[in-house]
Amino acid sequence: MKDYYDRLGVKKDASQGDIKKAFRRLARKYHPDLNPGDKASEQKFKEINEAYEVLGDAKKRADYDKFGKSPFEAGQGQGFEGFRSHDFGFDFGGAGTDIFSDLFGMRGEKERPLRGDDLAASLEISLEEAYKGVTKPITLTREIPCSICSGTGAEDSRTCPDCKGAGTSQQGRGFFRLSQTCPSCRGSGRIVTKACKPCRGSGNSVITETVKVKIPAGAHTGSRLKLQGLGGAGVKGGPAGNLYIEITVRQHPVFKCDGDNIYVDAPVTFSEAALGGKINVPTLDGTAAMTLPPGTDSGKKFKLRGKGLPDTKTGIKGDEYVVIKIVAPKKVTAKTKEALQEIEKAYH
Repeated sequence: MKDYYDRLGVKKDASQGDIKKAFRRLARKYHPDLNPGDKASEQKFKEINEAYEVLGDAKKRADYDKFGKSPFEAGQGQGFEGFRSHDFGFDFGGAGTDIFSDLFGMRGEKERPLRGDDLAASLEISLEEAYKGVTKPITLTREIPCSICSGTGAEDSRTCPDCKGAGTSQQGRGFFRLSQTCPSCRGSGRIVTKACKPCRGSGNSVITETVKVKIPAGAHTGSRLKLQGLGGAGVKGGPAGNLYIEITVRQHPVFKCDGDNIYVDAPVTFSEAALGGKINVPTLDGTAAMTLPPGTDSGKKFKLRGKGLPDTKTGIKGDEYVVIKIVAPKKVTAKTKEALQEIEKAYH
């Protein structure tokens, strides 16, 4: 008989997420509601449920890896047959069951509500939008609980015949009697007899919607925004997951970013660099005037305080650094050449 990992088609070092995905895929394939009258599919469904009951829980999985399958199988402890608890006035189906359940991690619990999967999306914005903040629309497709069946996946259901509606089943004989979640109904106590048509028994419906994303001033490439409850639908009444938006700031033709600081090249002429004076430089707020001291070298940096990007938490702005770039004239006339030769003498 296949072990639990083989039943789910995963390796022994698979992550909990991979195990969950494998179970969901197989459960959809072999669900009795989607294979009416198919006994083989029904048996397969029970087997993968039994496997996921153990591997889907980190503690039970650890016990399984350590002790093997035997502690979880029915019918163990045959060597104690004939030694019945009621012969001595004890009922191991009650508190005693909890002792062995805790030992092997098999306490009979109904399937708990599970939080939905988180979703991820990306948004690209301009540097100007990052500087001021912006609200952008984004269209996403996601699952929500079916409004017809309220997420149950059932149009009609009946009491589970295996656990008689209890949601748990007793495993083992004689001394060892373990109570575990019923694999047939997954602890709900009900079996779906007619699947919900709109959601095809999945309990979820798919919608496409456009939501507005408020991006705060100061967002950088790699910034992540969390939109609560806009992820995948929860399971068994669990809350929806979250939507995470990753921001990308487009490369700007003029400015370069380094954290909250920005850099800009300022082209100046020989005479402006030599004589100094006022020049106009671009900023994210528009044009700003700055004074260039005489004898400024190419590559010299000047700081414009508070002209950078704001911090998303404090709102304090970074600085803008103006990098001087001395540019040569493109056309050199005879007079220009003489003037440049005179300037050249000033270097010696």
